[in-house]
Amino acid sequence: MEIGDLGLLAEKHLLIVEGGNLIADAVRLALERAGVIIVGPASSVEIGLALLEIARIDGAIMDIRIEAETVFSLVERLQDARIPFVFAISHADADVATSYGGYRLSESPAALAEIARALFGPPEDAG
Repeated sequence: MEIGDLGLLAEKHLLIVEGGNLIADAVRLALERAGVIIVGPASSVEIGLALLEIARIDGAIMDIRIEAETVFSLVERLQDARIPFVFAISHADADVATSYGGYRLSESPAALAEIARALFGPPEDAG
């Protein structure tokens, strides 16, 4: 983990949307140590949408699926608001729609430096 990349998270308000143990206590503590203000966790898309309306949100880390519901309606709202997000999952999910560009799949939610770069780092060259 590169310390400099974790600085990208300092004082950011991150919405956590998860249905279970996506962000374990140790990861949550590491995010807080990096200076993150955690919003949530939201245990449903409905709660995530409500938090988006009432709280400052600089970025989001989400499960793709919460129980039987996917988070794509929340993703659309995040995209409309130009709020960066990542899906933190432990396995590939075939239901990820290709129309949702701008996200990265992280094989480990503990990959904080990768998540920091994906959310707040400079855009990668398209070429």
